[in-house]
Amino acid sequence: MTINNSPSYPSPEVMAVFSNDPVILEVISRGKPLESSRSEDVYFKLLSAIVSQQLSTKAAATIFGRFRELYPDQYPNPHLVLDSSDETLRGAGLSFQKIGYIRNVAAFAHAGNLEHSIIDAMEDEALIQHLTQIKGVGRWTVEMLLMFALERPDVMPLDDLGIQNAMKRQYGLEETGKALRVRMLEISEKWRPYRTIACKYLWQSLNNAPA
Repeated sequence: MTINNSPSYPSPEVMAVFSNDPVILEVISRGKPLESSRSEDVYFKLLSAIVSQQLSTKAAATIFGRFRELYPDQYPNPHLVLDSSDETLRGAGLSFQKIGYIRNVAAFAHAGNLEHSIIDAMEDEALIQHLTQIKGVGRWTVEMLLMFALERPDVMPLDDLGIQNAMKRQYGLEETGKALRVRMLEISEKWRPYRTIACKYLWQSLNNAPA
């Protein structure tokens, strides 16, 4: 399948949805076109996400690169990962905890639970519940997968610190904890069914914000 990775602004149809919220409309108008990050390889993306947990971008890229180099064509097929020893995986820089999580993902994939037909047939919340069965894979990780790899259009990651900070700044929110998430959900109702796009521009706004 050919994937168009050229940057693009939201279509007029999408912008019409945001017209009832002048704050997000302004955020989007100041933003840059969004680049596609779509990938149908959910297995590979989950492995990458686990390796990246609690690491800087640079460190994660280095360790994931070493991990990939352990396998033919730099692709960690599930059965090969399951056959890899602790010593081999530790040599790539993985902690024992992450080794366990990676094997959990590999076993889940090896059992056929990450087939395209299964993933594509599931609604967002059902897919979150399906993938968080894997020990080491949490809700936030799956939400990022939905938003970026699968490009599902209407995901709202209420626990994401970046989105929380961006909405506090843009909407002048002073709430914290559960009260903050309730307010975020209320505001984001105006963005349905394109909450993913709104969130991507909110992330952008953090990078573009004055120091």
